[in-house]
Amino acid sequence: MRIPFNRPFMTPEALVYMRQAYENGHLSGDGPFTKKCQSWLEARIGCKKALLTHSGTAALEMAAILADIRPGDEVIMPSFTFSSTANAFVMRGGVPIFVDIRPDTLNIDETKIEAAITVKTKAIVAVHYAGISCQMDVILAIAHQHNLLVIEDAAHSILCSYHGKNLGSIGDLAALSFHETKTLQSGEGGALLVNNPRLAERAEIIREKGTNRSQFFRGEVDKYTWLDVGSSYLPSDLVAAFLLSQLESAETIVKRRRLIWERYHTAFHDLERSGKVQRPFVPDFCEHTAHMYYLLLQDEWQRTRFLSCMKKRGVMATFHYLPLHESPAGRRFGRVNGPMNITVSVSGRLARLPLWMGIESSLDYIVDSARSVILEEEKVAWT
Repeated sequence: MRIPFNRPFMTPEALVYMRQAYENGHLSGDGPFTKKCQSWLEARIGCKKALLTHSGTAALEMAAILADIRPGDEVIMPSFTFSSTANAFVMRGGVPIFVDIRPDTLNIDETKIEAAITVKTKAIVAVHYAGISCQMDVILAIAHQHNLLVIEDAAHSILCSYHGKNLGSIGDLAALSFHETKTLQSGEGGALLVNNPRLAERAEIIREKGTNRSQFFRGEVDKYTWLDVGSSYLPSDLVAAFLLSQLESAETIVKRRRLIWERYHTAFHDLERSGKVQRPFVPDFCEHTAHMYYLLLQDEWQRTRFLSCMKKRGVMATFHYLPLHESPAGRRFGRVNGPMNITVSVSGRLARLPLWMGIESSLDYIVDSARSVILEEEKVAWT
């Protein structure tokens, strides 16, 4: 038996829509399916404007341009995140300022943010880890007091919420990802969500290679020209066709993923009570869509042994982020503010379990394997 960490999911409508995109004669960006996806995101998430991109990384890069990041400007973010979160700002000459995370949600520790603010600070990036919201009210209050932009890295967070507000609709800007490992997927793909009205028009220009091409096709100008910096951030309409089929099936997909997540969560309850693992923590004011399931083991040695033993049993569990502040690029381009003890500890102890549509028939085997390995580790530690 070999159970992969991830397996992409295709809805029955996907090939139908992709065929329609081909027959429309519009496979390039901003076609009919792209517009349908954007309308769906605006209606469901409640953002002012949604712009599909070819990746979540592209959406973050657009956010960095819209934040007017210039050489030397500082952007506060967690170190426990993917390289794209920092890279988007480094490419504009920005300096990531890394702060520690909370031990419960693994999100940026909002109590550490204010101490990291300097006269050079331009923005705060709130990374909603595993689809669990950061403390957005506190972060927004700090940003307002210091006149900073708030950018949500909501790559894990499609249709997740904080106090009833959809993630991606709270900050000035937000980035979504539709990578094949995400809850809703299109292989590669993403979206920039714009909530600050003064940034909406420029966002559209940046996405179209710095031109007002979109306005031209809407008949708002008689010709289009180069107005600003930008790049080709559009996805193919073929990708958007695949994505639309996922968006339309979102309720079914989320319901099934939550059942898988809950099966894991219930299975490890007793191991958490006995102190052998730490399960994901979901505050009462957060709603998530089961992007991932992880366990925090007691130390890095146990995590390494757990992943190795699971692999021998055919289950491809895996670790997650290595702290950016300890990476070669993080040391070169960024700066740490304060101790990073939680970040370092979590990175060495976290193990992710497979979670994808269709894995249901293998769940008992995965759970039994994980429990056996964890309980065997206790015996090994005493020998």
